[in-house]
Amino acid sequence: MTVAPDGRSLVGDVVRLDRMQESDIDELYAAIANEQVYAGGFGGGPAAMPTSAEDMRAQWIPAAAKRFAYVVRLVADGTVVGTSSLGDVDVVNERIHLGWTGYAPAVWGTAVNPATKLLLLEHAFETCGFGRVKIQTGSKNTRSQAAIAKLGATREGVLRRHMLLADGSFRDTVVFSILADEWPDVRKRLEDRISR
Repeated sequence: MTVAPDGRSLVGDVVRLDRMQESDIDELYAAIANEQVYAGGFGGGPAAMPTSAEDMRAQWIPAAAKRFAYVVRLVADGTVVGTSSLGDVDVVNERIHLGWTGYAPAVWGTAVNPATKLLLLEHAFETCGFGRVKIQTGSKNTRSQAAIAKLGATREGVLRRHMLLADGSFRDTVVFSILADEWPDVRKRLEDRISR
């Protein structure tokens, strides 16, 4: 039986994911309000980057309420290093979207992303019983595409002129997925990457 996520905290050895609260925004802004983060199209692209924590709070809290948005913290010291979400929940068709992911550049290439993905995918497949998890990114964000492919996700195709960005241009979206029967192999890949 498939059930929607319930917003519980997800805790691993490297990161802890807590449902985003208004009180997290100051730390989140400090972590990811960075041109490098938005350059690849995160959050609507560079033109959408908030100019203050108050601006981020006004944009993000209403949007986060429509999905299961998490703040990513390092287990070691509690530092907020990013965000990721589960959304577009379709229990009937057993599918969910893992996305809205952005990290502080200081943690790029570390165990943070694989550890976050492990927790979210484990929750989606094992706790909630979904059969399909979609992950997508902009066609110009080659760094994100490489990271998604490294998970073991299957590239399904490109949605052309798919999303309006803050600067008025449209992005093409590259869609990947992981199916429930692929999850054990993806889990092993993630665990191997985290242990290295």
